[in-house]
Amino acid sequence: MQEPLFTNDTIVFGLLMLTLGFIFYTESIKTGFWPKFYKIVPGLFMAYMLPAVLTTTGLIAPEWETVNEAGEITKESTSLYYMASRYLLPAALVLMTLSIDLKAVFNLGWKALVMFLTGTLGIVIGGPIAILLISLVSPETVGGAGPDAVWRGLSTLAGSWIGGGANQTAMLEIYQYNQSEYGKMVFVDIVVANIWMAVILIGIGRSKAIDRWLRADNSAIEALKDKVTSFSKSVTRNPTLTDIMIIVAIAFGTVSIAHIGANFLAPFFTDVVGGIESKTLRNTFTFLDSQFFWMISIATLIAILLSFTKAKNYEGAGASKYGSVFIYILVASIGMKIDLASIFDNPGLIAVGLIWMSIHAVLLIIVAKIIRAPYFFLAVGSQANVGGAASAPIVASAFHPSLATVGVLLAVFGYAIGTIAAIGCTILMRLAAVG
Repeated sequence: MQEPLFTNDTIVFGLLMLTLGFIFYTESIKTGFWPKFYKIVPGLFMAYMLPAVLTTTGLIAPEWETVNEAGEITKESTSLYYMASRYLLPAALVLMTLSIDLKAVFNLGWKALVMFLTGTLGIVIGGPIAILLISLVSPETVGGAGPDAVWRGLSTLAGSWIGGGANQTAMLEIYQYNQSEYGKMVFVDIVVANIWMAVILIGIGRSKAIDRWLRADNSAIEALKDKVTSFSKSVTRNPTLTDIMIIVAIAFGTVSIAHIGANFLAPFFTDVVGGIESKTLRNTFTFLDSQFFWMISIATLIAILLSFTKAKNYEGAGASKYGSVFIYILVASIGMKIDLASIFDNPGLIAVGLIWMSIHAVLLIIVAKIIRAPYFFLAVGSQANVGGAASAPIVASAFHPSLATVGVLLAVFGYAIGTIAAIGCTILMRLAAVG
């Protein structure tokens, strides 16, 4: 929470852009050290990690505190992540979805859904197992009673890692965890989820080797990528200023419509869901009052509809490339949210989170090996749970821009089942902690 060297968002944004420029420049070098480096470490991972280094060294920060002359403490924060997630993410999804072949997406088959549900199951069983293991060496870490019971706090992690922020809030409401201690759980959520995302991104650079080990059938994914690539080549042209301005209009015009729809639907469903008498049922549908949920859903739906019109021809003018620019900016803004040194601030709860996430990962690997699912399904299925609609498209688009839609569709499904699955997880965690 210490004030960083740079607090002005304009300066911070410039620093993030310089890091991205450095990454893309070095990645374009074909001789010497850099080709060997990027063969091991993907550029997308570097776009995520370098901003984290800037935060760790105190140059920038996602949030901080200032003290005035009267000794009053004021909490400050950057608005860059909000800008990137609310404006650039939906714009990127539109531009990456314009050229999508929906039939080919559905032809990806059942393995995508199986891996997503496996990721959900990994979170459900991972929590209670982590509590049992940690209780053997440090029972006080997972103890507590009443509103301070750690299992109540961990229920919010289950909600976040299966659904998203709305589901996390619902779990806080259902199990009434001590809100003065809630910050610790948010901290664990950020640290562990970001560490896991870093591992996922590193794996993307080794995806071909991983697929060989899994003996995965990549044919449907490759068919979709080839189809989109062939279409892009068939309509490729040197973009004019008119092309670029229309692309921008399509992207941010859709974002505008998505926000209008979200501003209407979220309050509407807040009233509808609020009128449900059953507390459990009411909290199950709490994701429907999330503006972020509706914004992402509406933007994706409009983009899919546009893919059936001549608007898809703007892929030839580089629509998905502009979308990729927005995605990289989002990745950088996510990366700046983690302070690498903070990993050691609360080792007990971090250990619970790491064991929990490891069980999630191991189960995904086992099932992927059994059904011969490609690493793409493993990575996106995991992030659709743990990262939600902000992270799943990032991971999916790293394989190919046309695959971003797959990440969104699975993440939206995660919102729908998040609270119910998290309640099941919490029941098991309570038994593990008390029993």
